[in-house]
Amino acid sequence: MPRTDIRQQILDAAAKLFYRHGMNGVGIDAILAEAKASSRSLYHHFGSRDGLALAFLERRDAQWLEWFTGTVNEAGPGAETRLLAIFDALEAWFRRPDYRGCAFINAAGEVADTKHPLRRVATRHKRALFAFILDIARKGTFDDPEILAREIFLLVEGAIVTALVLSAPKAARHARSAASTLIAAHRRATTALH
Repeated sequence: MPRTDIRQQILDAAAKLFYRHGMNGVGIDAILAEAKASSRSLYHHFGSRDGLALAFLERRDAQWLEWFTGTVNEAGPGAETRLLAIFDALEAWFRRPDYRGCAFINAAGEVADTKHPLRRVATRHKRALFAFILDIARKGTFDDPEILAREIFLLVEGAIVTALVLSAPKAARHARSAASTLIAAHRRATTALH
């Protein structure tokens, strides 16, 4: 089997198991059994278990953000439409049978050292998500797009955790309703100034 196929098999197996059970809940042997690969292959391609976990998070970052931004952007050009579409995308994600929360929140919870490479990837992911929300808010007519983006971001993060902990996909709808209220409040403030 070509090396790239073995690398991909190991990464796919790790992604499935890390997301389902947490990075600390999965041993190398389980990953190798799932991938039908040798420990030699794992260490050749990833250097270490942490290297494999890092590759998982980096790939998840790229894939999830591509899916999420694409889904939200398909909702239409208006800032309000896209800000609310964030929560529609989240609800679709929460309803997937394999939903296990945010891999980056989960990873940050498993790694205490804030300078650890896994935490840095998690931080980078959350900053990219916030930047995406801020970019949308800046395209609207809001009094303070940065404050609105921070508020929307907190609703997103709260909905993600609530959907996991309470098995409540409707958390996205409740967060969407709160976001709608925030958007209206920020718009009214803009209108009142003119």
